Amino acid sequence: MLIVFSGLPGTGKTTIARELARQTGAVYLRIDVIEQAIRSAGVLADDVGASGYGVATALASSNLQLGHTVVADCVNPVRESREAWKALAAMAAVELINIRVVCSDRQEHQRRVERRVGDVPGLTPPTWQSVLAHEYETWDGASMEIDTALLTPDQAVAMALQHLTGAE
Repeated sequence: MLIVFSGLPGTGKTTIARELARQTGAVYLRIDVIEQAIRSAGVLADDVGASGYGVATALASSNLQLGHTVVADCVNPVRESREAWKALAAMAAVELINIRVVCSDRQEHQRRVERRVGDVPGLTPPTWQSVLAHEYETWDGASMEIDTALLTPDQAVAMALQHLTGAE
């Protein structure tokens, strides 16, 4: 199974995705970590473009071929990246679960972004203005949506687990 968590920075997707991967024993791939490793290598400097997603899908493919469940944690802002995950799942003959994470309370979302500290070495946390300006194309068909303004992280993970067991 390929589980892709998508959403803007500060929605809580990393908290949920990481815990879901821990509880299920899935391989966890975080695009921010991959992109920062590319930047730190000095090959592409600041503009990594779609490179992080390319590396993540290659790593996901290798792990899916080994029979592992993969949890991908990414903004996934454009149809192109969403289609790449879909194509990967079809190629690997596994189920794709798209989980879109949102925070419907704008003040809470802003508070989270502004209090966020850098959890990826070398990566500067986003600002609220950068979140507002972030490219994010409209979704057409996530498997499920989690609104973290309405749920605690534990409730969100439980909801995702329940969805996964119903999806298997």
